[in-house]
Amino acid sequence: MHSTENSPVLLRAVAREVEEFVATAGWDQGLQLFALVPTAELLTQQPELAGQLDPEASPLTPIAQDELPDTDLAQALLGIVWPDVVVGCALAQEILVLPPEAEEKLRAEELGDEEARAFAAAHPQRREARLVAAVLRDGTAACVLHLRGNTEMPDEVVEHPELAPNLTDALLETFKP
Repeated sequence: MHSTENSPVLLRAVAREVEEFVATAGWDQGLQLFALVPTAELLTQQPELAGQLDPEASPLTPIAQDELPDTDLAQALLGIVWPDVVVGCALAQEILVLPPEAEEKLRAEELGDEEARAFAAAHPQRREARLVAAVLRDGTAACVLHLRGNTEMPDEVVEHPELAPNLTDALLETFKP
């Protein structure tokens, strides 16, 4: 797994896996953080999992972490220190997505965090979404955005490593000494 050649493909698959896992519990969930551990290493430390995990099919295993404190996300991430066996992490969070013109208006008005949240929550074209951002120690990033469907629109899934650059940067900071 320490080869970076397949890191982007592998990380995209893990980000999708995390989104699918979180989706099984439905919507209206809090932040969820996952450590990404090489499956072979996990099986070495916990051989009783051999019947449940296949390192060939899934070289990385996401492991749910304790709930993050109810503080600012950036502050919560600053306090995280990963052991060496953790080669990456993923964070799932629900967000509101606005159309581009609303995003521009939001930036132009330079609202504070609470005001921006209120603006987004009240916008008639907002869409609820679940964002999963995942990173590896080598700097590889992947993001999956699951837009919640409604009567007019079906669910939609978008994948791109640059969907949440500030979040992936913050997650990468958790691996710096």
